[in-house]
Amino acid sequence: MNAIKAVLAELIGLFIDDGALALAAVVLIAAVAAAVRWAGLPGLDGALLILFGCLLILAESLWRAARARRRG
Repeated sequence: MNAIKAVLAELIGLFIDDGALALAAVVLIAAVAAAVRWAGLPGLDGALLILFGCLLILAESLWRAARARRRG
């Protein structure tokens, strides 16, 4: 039971610890969903945009964390 609580705490911490990361992912997904639904973007193109967009958001978050760690 403790392992399940630890996993859930880590998952929640991912979104609370870096709010900018979570917000950027939510905005990306909402924008792509709107583009697929109302602008006629093909679903596969939308999926690729989400994949690469999330990878870019993650890379930026890691870069920001590394820069903050170097500063002290």
